[in-house]
Amino acid sequence: MKRRTFILSGLAGAATAFAGVQAAGAAVGPAGGVVPALVGTGPYTTVSSLSALQKAIDTAVEGATIILADGTYAVPDGAPIRLDGVGGRWNKHLTITAATVGGVTFTGAQSFVLSGAHHVTLRGFVFTQSTTFEIPADCQAITMSRNEFALADIEGLFHAMVRADDTVVEYNHFHSKSTLGVLLAIEGGGSTDMAQRVHIHHNYFSDHSFAGDNGGEPIRLGVSPRALSSAHAVVEYNLFERTNGDPEAISVKSSDNIVRYNTFRDSGGGIVLRHGNRTRVESNHIIRGERGIRIYGNDHVIVNNYIGDNADTAFVLGAGTVRDHYEGEPSSSRTKNDAADRVRIALNTVVNAAGGISCETHRPITPMDCVIVDNIFQGDAGTQSVVSNSIGFTWAGNMFWGAAPDGDMPATGFTRADPRLAKDAADVWRIGSGSPAVNASTQDHSAWVRDDIDGRQRLVKADAGAHEVSMARPMRGPLRTADVGPLAP
Repeated sequence: MKRRTFILSGLAGAATAFAGVQAAGAAVGPAGGVVPALVGTGPYTTVSSLSALQKAIDTAVEGATIILADGTYAVPDGAPIRLDGVGGRWNKHLTITAATVGGVTFTGAQSFVLSGAHHVTLRGFVFTQSTTFEIPADCQAITMSRNEFALADIEGLFHAMVRADDTVVEYNHFHSKSTLGVLLAIEGGGSTDMAQRVHIHHNYFSDHSFAGDNGGEPIRLGVSPRALSSAHAVVEYNLFERTNGDPEAISVKSSDNIVRYNTFRDSGGGIVLRHGNRTRVESNHIIRGERGIRIYGNDHVIVNNYIGDNADTAFVLGAGTVRDHYEGEPSSSRTKNDAADRVRIALNTVVNAAGGISCETHRPITPMDCVIVDNIFQGDAGTQSVVSNSIGFTWAGNMFWGAAPDGDMPATGFTRADPRLAKDAADVWRIGSGSPAVNASTQDHSAWVRDDIDGRQRLVKADAGAHEVSMARPMRGPLRTADVGPLAP
């Protein structure tokens, strides 16, 4: 990959968990491009061999920065680079970095092996190993920053497994897998715990072409036995392109997470809340995708999302083989589908999907007590609503347009009106000032959402759909490749 030299004088603070903006501290390079600034406080040590690197790690003081000279380093079998009990503290990480982003490639079965490490940043490396990169549960506050994960394309191999609390995965590129295996998995210690407060942001996931129908997720946030464990993870500002290894690009199998500001483009996978409760899915763009957002479990909030030119139904509310999962549940039951209850789907825009919203019918337990309000559905294919399999739903303020039939949403839940959408340069259909969607919301959403998909403030009388018409400058939009990955500003 293309490399840029670090500017040692342009230091940046360590990435702060849950920051909603891109990391500060970048400098302008000689050709006008942005150079990622080195994170670290010193002292600085430069090494040029694996033995020297290991010695520098073993003797590092708090806040040290160890710089590995550019080159390809063959890590011997059985002798990985060990991070045993080393680290810094919250504002003085031990930083181990390539001299230039992408300038150091590790070959061999393993690279770094962590045990009891804490407050460590690993930055700028290319990993090609044939075993999973592991961050075990006995570690804490490990930051993986501006790395490239191009692991061996081995059946069943995960690229990275995170089990440690306060892990940050930022500005990395995960790519090029054609076989079964997850690119980035988040779990925890024991059999039911989840790693706490993991922050996944500004990563680029691309080119996963596994042809199976399960087991090739770019991100898997939990697993069935951990479904009721609260993870408090934030997955934001990530770009997914040509991620076709699984119907679930982000598969959530834990509770109390946030999935926001991500972009999915030309990909087979969507956002799936497969297990767990109380996850918020907000202000994501799914553009020319195969799938939209599928929901199981309770008390989720789905707001401000845009789904355009999609080959499948935009929103699917899952029926269940169980009403609710519970603590102490037999493992044979925990993998079953939990019917969607008390889910709020509001202020979303769907354009040219193969269907608008549906409630599953092929399992016996019906979705219940969900709120579907103030969304825009426009399209000529499929059916706007197939929702007769629902109990106690609230329907209001939804806007239907296009040749697709209305379906079976109650007549009080929608109006048929042309929202006057226009496509912008980012391939997104949006309303303008003359749209009947302006100030058309039927509910006060202030308790649920403050801004629209672009970061513009929502008014008390919000516009229907994902966009708020405003003269204010947009704070975000669909992500491009230049916005994410190792060389992003």
